[in-house]
Order: sequence, then C-alpha cells, then structure tokens
Amino acid sequence: MNCKTIVTELTNYLDDALDPMLRQALEQHLGKCKDCRLVVDTTKQTIQIYCNSEPAPLPTDTRQRLHAALEKKLRRARA
Repeated sequence: MNCKTIVTELTNYLDDALDPMLRQALEQHLGKCKDCRLVVDTTKQTIQIYCNSEPAPLPTDTRQRLHAALEKKLRRARA
C-alpha cells in the first residue's frame, strides 16, 4: 500500500465500500503515514461540514439571470 493508492481508494474507504483485505492494508498504511491520515481526516471533516450546512441563497440578480438563461435554453430545445 502506498500514498497514491490511498488517494485513489479514498472515496471507497469513506463509503465503507472496500474489500476487507484492502481496507486492512489501507488502515495499516494510515497508522504509519501522517500525511495520508491528514488527507483522510481533512476529507472527512470537509464532508461533515458540507453535509451539515445550509445552502447559501443566490442573490436576486443572479437568480434572475439564471432563470432567464434556463428559459432561453428550454425554448431552444423545444424549437
């Protein structure tokens, strides 16, 4: 197991979707590699913050421009 494999398998690891032997090898690597632990911990924290946050409201002018652009695109698609 190396650092590149950790990055490649990070999503599967966090989703608990790894083969048990690969998970064990990954966790052994994490026990020895401070940099990879930092990547995993930071990613977990980022996901937690994102999942627990409320969406930011769009400014009125941005929302209006978005709606206008979507309406224009839909009209073109129907034509």
